[in-house]
Amino acid sequence: MINYIARRILFMLPTVVGITFVVFLLLALSPGGIGAAAAAAGGQQDASKAAILEAYLQDRYGLNDPVLVQYVRWLHRISPIKFGVRDQVTSAGERLQAPKEIPEPPLVAWTGLTFPNAPSAGEGLALSKVGTISDEDRQREYRRISNDALTARSRYLGAKREFESALVDYARAAGRDDFLDSKGKIVVERLEGEPADRANTAWPKVEMMFMAMGTAWAEATTRRDMLSRAFDERAFPEAGLPVIPGALWIGPPDLGTAFSKSRPVTDLILDALPVTLLLNLIAFPIIYLVAIPSGILASSRAGSWFDKLSGATYVALWSVPTVWAGVLAVGYLASDEYLGLFPVSGLHDRAADTWTFLPGTQADGSWQLGWLGDALWHIVLPVACLVYGGFAVLSKQTRAAMLDNFNADYVRTAKAKGVERRDVVIHHVFRNSLLPLITMFVTVFPATLAGSVVIERIFSVPGMGSLILDAINQRDRELILANTFMIACVNLTALLLADILYAVADPRVSYE
Repeated sequence: MINYIARRILFMLPTVVGITFVVFLLLALSPGGIGAAAAAAGGQQDASKAAILEAYLQDRYGLNDPVLVQYVRWLHRISPIKFGVRDQVTSAGERLQAPKEIPEPPLVAWTGLTFPNAPSAGEGLALSKVGTISDEDRQREYRRISNDALTARSRYLGAKREFESALVDYARAAGRDDFLDSKGKIVVERLEGEPADRANTAWPKVEMMFMAMGTAWAEATTRRDMLSRAFDERAFPEAGLPVIPGALWIGPPDLGTAFSKSRPVTDLILDALPVTLLLNLIAFPIIYLVAIPSGILASSRAGSWFDKLSGATYVALWSVPTVWAGVLAVGYLASDEYLGLFPVSGLHDRAADTWTFLPGTQADGSWQLGWLGDALWHIVLPVACLVYGGFAVLSKQTRAAMLDNFNADYVRTAKAKGVERRDVVIHHVFRNSLLPLITMFVTVFPATLAGSVVIERIFSVPGMGSLILDAINQRDRELILANTFMIACVNLTALLLADILYAVADPRVSYE
């Protein structure tokens, strides 16, 4: 069994890589690419803010690199074995990495022009004076240098866009539409194979924009070098444990920072996961405690009134769409216009933080359910919508599996030996019917972490389902990939757990 588990774990690694790579490609190749929602929001503002946003996205996610390079970089971040310089961690849990190199501007050789001299790089480096300033001042100084580097890089990207716009005018003035792509943007590679036409009417603008871009690039490079030296001063604590200093280290997975919420992905998941676990860890036991006993009773009394009534009831419940049930529950059971018995949305009353934990008299003299009772009262409707559809599937599966075993030879033998009917049903028939139930359990188990998008949106529950949906709407790469990685790992672990439970439930199953 140990060898089998070890082999399965090894096979999980390429499976997870394949799943995350497919999702990564879908995100990267989707219209607008990664961060399209944020880029669109920035595009509605002035050009400087759009340039700052573009610089942030490129620096954070390396969007100017090939897709495969971006994916390998993401794998490196989530791997416990890491290469290069150790990351630094802020008090908010944000990972700081060594600043990336800024590529040389395009078409330097094509224009035949020379950039202006780079400005002095000696400004603002006070971090090395450890004995003269506190850690807070050193960290504040690092933030200032980082912001200056981001601003300088955004200016360079803005100047680069202006240069590319001038190249578009150059191509059109030359009558060379083959220099443009289908969207009317310049294709730099096509210009590199052609000599520059300085007699072109748009050339003065090209030259002016090139020099402005060169000045901005020199400034951005200088600021980047300053940030790199400030990073080497280690103003923040380093992550992980060094193996080979400066080359190899071990650290926890870095799921990145969600740009749509400006928070570490790990913090967002830790906030949403307990909510989803609370709902599902209440809902699933209810499903199993109701469906399995009713399935056992229906199979042992096949054709009776209970079998027919329970089967018809469960199928009728299963036929009700969850969306419709949730909307009806909010509209009739929760709305004050009708019954108003339950809260409409959320997990707590607005004043719940001032209440005692358990029900009782509060400071203002009123009696309230307390913080715990209020939370349980808020989740009644979401849990009800989660459980009713599972009764039919699990109950019918239990009934069908047990009916197959009731006709087996070993059951007739047990009855012939005088074994009590209860023991025959529970210890013989039910135990040998566990394999289909184990299969169903491991298929629904990952839902405890993935969450229910429909239920959480209808009842405004801030769980994993809502978090994933928001990430998809915002095209937040880090958040989507983190959830995909987590769900893939849970699914594969659940399948491995199923194999182990098969061997535990049925001695005939062996992996040796």
